[in-house]
Amino acid sequence: MTAQSVLVLGAGSWGSALALALARNQYSVYLWDIDSELIGNLKTDKCNKRYLPDVSFPDNLFPIDSIEQAPIDIKRVVNAVPCHGLRSSLQLLKSFSDVSVCLACKGFEPGTQKLNHQVVEEELEGCSVAILSGPSFAKEVAKGLPTAVTIAAKDIETARSFSDLFHSDVFRIYTHTDYIGVQIGGAVKNVMAIAAGIADGLGFGANTRSALITRGLNEIMRLGLAMGAKQETFMGLAGLGDLVLTCTDDQSRNRRLGLLLADGLSIQEASDKIGQAIEGLKTAKEVSELAKKYKIEMPITEQVNKVLQSDCSPREAVQTLLAREPKSEM
Repeated sequence: MTAQSVLVLGAGSWGSALALALARNQYSVYLWDIDSELIGNLKTDKCNKRYLPDVSFPDNLFPIDSIEQAPIDIKRVVNAVPCHGLRSSLQLLKSFSDVSVCLACKGFEPGTQKLNHQVVEEELEGCSVAILSGPSFAKEVAKGLPTAVTIAAKDIETARSFSDLFHSDVFRIYTHTDYIGVQIGGAVKNVMAIAAGIADGLGFGANTRSALITRGLNEIMRLGLAMGAKQETFMGLAGLGDLVLTCTDDQSRNRRLGLLLADGLSIQEASDKIGQAIEGLKTAKEVSELAKKYKIEMPITEQVNKVLQSDCSPREAVQTLLAREPKSEM
């Protein structure tokens, strides 16, 4: 491989993990974050001690204080900034010409419910956009443990371009053209993971967790179809795969949030204890608004949102779901 340069925006756990994956593929990787203190620590420590303390940065991974320190001829950018900061981070790219962007954040724009590719299209006219999603924890990707994800784009050539960038013996990439479905699956599964954490934290057991995952997938598909996605997408890595991962493993920040809420902590206390962005916190509200907009039932999402808005307790939310009228599964 050539020593082509790639810019990664967002030096949290996921951005750092993706930067490491690219660096292992022998690219020159420039890693930027709005948190200048974090970047300073990355330079000094030669690793991300805050999020990924066990993985050293190779010599071809360069933390940078400002976008201007990246080569001006960079053509491919990976954006792992949380959704609420996506638009402002994209504005920093306007000095580059003819860049393609791969989005690695999962959620909707707060307040507008816009999908992330729509935000890119508004900020960077004519920019090619890809979406990276699927069952993947940052720590495992950073350590080089085998992982499979999906990269989707309107234009399959854009998806293939980023697939070639990331693909390796331990990071397998599947390409896709259902960029809407891949985004919806990646976003809404975080809400379901909060629900699964709440149910497990309350001691409801494996039967309840299995039911939540299954009915949660049904809600994701319902919203996806209403927004123009393809049903089969949700049976793949960016749908069922990501949903099962985040609902069943405590590496998931959203699942851990649910566990802590069930244990009696406030949202602020739980967020402080987790210490990282919890995308489902904002996503639940946006998904609830989308359910109203498209006139579809999403009862799990509705109850998670009520818990997060302090309209009911975690136990009351689960009891409300269990008390719903019997109905045909299909």
